Amino acid sequence: MLSLLLPLLLLVSAPTHSLPTTSSSSAATIGKIRGVRDPIYHLYLQSNSKNASVPVLGPESSADEFTIGGTIQSRKTSQYLNIQTATTSYKPLAWEAAGTTTAWGLEGDTIITVQGSSYGRQLNWLVCKSTDASYYDLYLQTGSDTPSGRSCSNYQTIHLPCLC
Repeated sequence: MLSLLLPLLLLVSAPTHSLPTTSSSSAATIGKIRGVRDPIYHLYLQSNSKNASVPVLGPESSADEFTIGGTIQSRKTSQYLNIQTATTSYKPLAWEAAGTTTAWGLEGDTIITVQGSSYGRQLNWLVCKSTDASYYDLYLQTGSDTPSGRSCSNYQTIHLPCLC
């Protein structure tokens, strides 16, 4: 009986140590961002290799990871994904040093702009074949416009790998 109680007694009398805690005012999620249906099935968000300020979807081998929490920030370059001003319903995106777009959010594992933002809740994206083979230029889509003369696919969604 003593042999059964000894480990329990040692556990009760063992010194306790508290671990430091940190708190954050906004939750952040870290992960790769990818397309989930053709033509961007399993292509991943990253910088264009020929123009680092242009966001594209491309092969996983060159994929980036991102911190998402109001802004989307590259873990490789520390650049932020920002929405650019445009008169068309498809809004160009750019990687920039400051996170001026604070409208990003998650709905499950889907990247969206949040309801309270100036864009409203948007989850549709336009992708257009890039001049670089195997890559697609990415635009936030707030309507149904597409650039003339380009091979594009409208109403795409982009996601983190399943958060289930």
